[in-house]
Amino acid sequence: MDSSPLFPLTLDGERVRMEPLSRAHVDGLVAAASESRAHYGLTQVPDGAAAMAAYVDEALADAARGVAVPFATVDKLRGRVIGSTRFGNVERWKWPGAPVPPLPSGPDAVEIGWTWLAASAQRTHVNTEAKLLMMTHAFEVWGIRRLTLKTDERNTRSRANIERIGCRFDGVIRAHGPAWDGGIRNTAFYSMLASEWPAARERLRLRLAAPAAT
Repeated sequence: MDSSPLFPLTLDGERVRMEPLSRAHVDGLVAAASESRAHYGLTQVPDGAAAMAAYVDEALADAARGVAVPFATVDKLRGRVIGSTRFGNVERWKWPGAPVPPLPSGPDAVEIGWTWLAASAQRTHVNTEAKLLMMTHAFEVWGIRRLTLKTDERNTRSRANIERIGCRFDGVIRAHGPAWDGGIRNTAFYSMLASEWPAARERLRLRLAAPAAT
């Protein structure tokens, strides 16, 4: 298995570019997060320059440890930063014997998460193309065996988006951790296996081609 660093990584699409997250993105991220915070109640979206800088620094520290690949999401049509996302919880499995083929060139499993978008970028082409770029890289370049996505059990908007891209609901872990709006969060887990990716890829491509891609 290839143990070379996963970060930095750039994923370039037709209308969206996923740039390696850096301190240079802080101002753009602050502007994006400041448009409207109406839909951020159950999602971690830093408010203000100091909080955003700390958020970026934490993501970069995880990248340096090899457990995350964070991005700034850039809308190429508008030429501006409109959010952030990342690969996280990078898993490289230790097998008790010979690994089950095929061997991945990168991690065995990853999570896509920590995703948020500016209000003006929500319900647009951005989320669909960003997910297509990330999932294509994860399954077809790294050769992962499982992709994980998770969200607050109450976040029906996020859960609908996850289900639309073809992930399967695995269940809810109760009292999984603190909720971003206070209290204790139950977390809904979803996954996609490598064998399920080809069908999901076609659905994403068709959705991206539709006039109102989200």
